[in-house]
Amino acid sequence: MAPTQGDADRPMRKPSRAVLSDETHDAIMGLLLNHHILPGAHINIDALARELEVSPTPVREALARLESENLVAKQPLRGYTATALLTASQVDELFQFRALIEPWAAGQAAARVSDADAEALRAELERGREAAEHDIELAYARMSEHDARFHELIAGMSGSEYVLEAFTRTHCHLHLFRLYQARKSLSDAQQKDGGFVDNLFGLYYQPASGFLALREHEAIADAVLSGDSARASELMLSHIEESRSRNAPAAQRLGGS
Repeated sequence: MAPTQGDADRPMRKPSRAVLSDETHDAIMGLLLNHHILPGAHINIDALARELEVSPTPVREALARLESENLVAKQPLRGYTATALLTASQVDELFQFRALIEPWAAGQAAARVSDADAEALRAELERGREAAEHDIELAYARMSEHDARFHELIAGMSGSEYVLEAFTRTHCHLHLFRLYQARKSLSDAQQKDGGFVDNLFGLYYQPASGFLALREHEAIADAVLSGDSARASELMLSHIEESRSRNAPAAQRLGGS
């Protein structure tokens, strides 16, 4: 509906506190994911509030949420700092945990898929395909977002709130995206060493090859939609193990052992 003159005469309403808190959270998360706030860096609440043009209150609320997402840590007498990148062993443990719960979730999703589930799954795959329409930097970000939504959707379709919560609390894709962004801190020589960036990230999220992750998601979705629990579980396990092996060198180089 187009605004009327009466609307124009009314004083502008400020965003609700909830909306402001969400926007502030998203803004700070972006600074963390893109390494504008570096891993391990101290976070000055007042300075950050000035940068975002908000009061310190929504910044504190946002940081509390980001702490639960393991992107910042609160230390006594020091305040908040950005968490370090996951180490190689932590990344490995994360994938091992996912390999325990997600194949089961995919099998359960196939056994109980509803029309609404099917519609949501197809819509998410379409959103993944749209990622290839962007340049590589934005495409990677969009594909990472799709990746997180796809796996969360499958976990939710399992019907187990415990599995959904367990997967969500890993914040796996946020941490993997931070690893990808951390490559920008490497020198040109380091990035070219052994085709570092191409080998670690290009294969998985390369539009020219049709996005390997998306092709794997499509295969999992086909099994789920056809009600083939065994196949869905098998494909999910393979997908996680492949992702684990692809991310291991990046975690070793960027996050340490």
